[in-house]
Amino acid sequence: MKKIKFLIFTLSILLFNNCEKESYELGDIINPTDLTISAVIQGADENNPYGDGSGYVTFTANAADAITYKFIQNGVDYMEPSGLFTTRFTTTGIHIYDIDVIASGIAGEITNASISVEVLYTFEPPADLVADLTTGGWRVMAEAPAHMGVGPNDDMAPDGVATWWNAGPYDKSDTAMYDDRMVFSSDGIMEYQTQGSIFGKAPPLESDFSGNQGLGDPNSDGEHAYYPADNFNSNWTISEDNGYLILNFTGNGFAGFYVGGNHSYTILSRTSTEIYLKTIGFDNNGWFIKITNQE
Repeated sequence: MKKIKFLIFTLSILLFNNCEKESYELGDIINPTDLTISAVIQGADENNPYGDGSGYVTFTANAADAITYKFIQNGVDYMEPSGLFTTRFTTTGIHIYDIDVIASGIAGEITNASISVEVLYTFEPPADLVADLTTGGWRVMAEAPAHMGVGPNDDMAPDGVATWWNAGPYDKSDTAMYDDRMVFSSDGIMEYQTQGSIFGKAPPLESDFSGNQGLGDPNSDGEHAYYPADNFNSNWTISEDNGYLILNFTGNGFAGFYVGGNHSYTILSRTSTEIYLKTIGFDNNGWFIKITNQE
């Protein structure tokens, strides 16, 4: 019995010593300091202080003890560990834009600052496109084949069909998508009429709107079919890039199916009553949507 007691005592000491050896200390938590932000407007010089009209601006952020940077433009976050962020401002004319920057350090400690830039954008959108957009209320063209689709981010759907998947007519009738309306005004405001709920991918919906709202788990495709949302306004502009016209929204503006991303839609084809669009979503996939102004 004495041998057993001695053995138990010895094991207890060994366990205690091992626990002591495995204790760790957290290193110093250091706030990033001396955050600086600079901006280079493309084509800016003494004679063209607001740039060459392309709207491109490159921002550089630097802070001591920072490990990553977040740039915030129109409420959209862009994580850029390098501290370099290039964006394009596409409101015609000379306008002042604000960019917020958050520098993050060890253990999530942050320092923030902001910068304002005055930028020229000279693109004039086609008058017929503006006239078409501001005629009637636009909706997802539920009755058309391939009115919704998904493919890789470089997919341009040359035949009007996305590479990976395309919706058949009324495939999404069990969601909130088909009764939504987009009303474009000539003053650059788009009113998104939700009829009380919208349809989209759960991660960006919950992040950009109002959390889960008690909806529980998303469906098997990671979507919320009926996400509660009131009508809201967004600014809209038309720009161009690599020969394509781009429909841009500010804030949470979107077309039919919410996928987050940068809220810019490439116009792949159009008539006065139908427009086929592509955007890059939060998941870096290409998402396609066909809209019409015909009821």
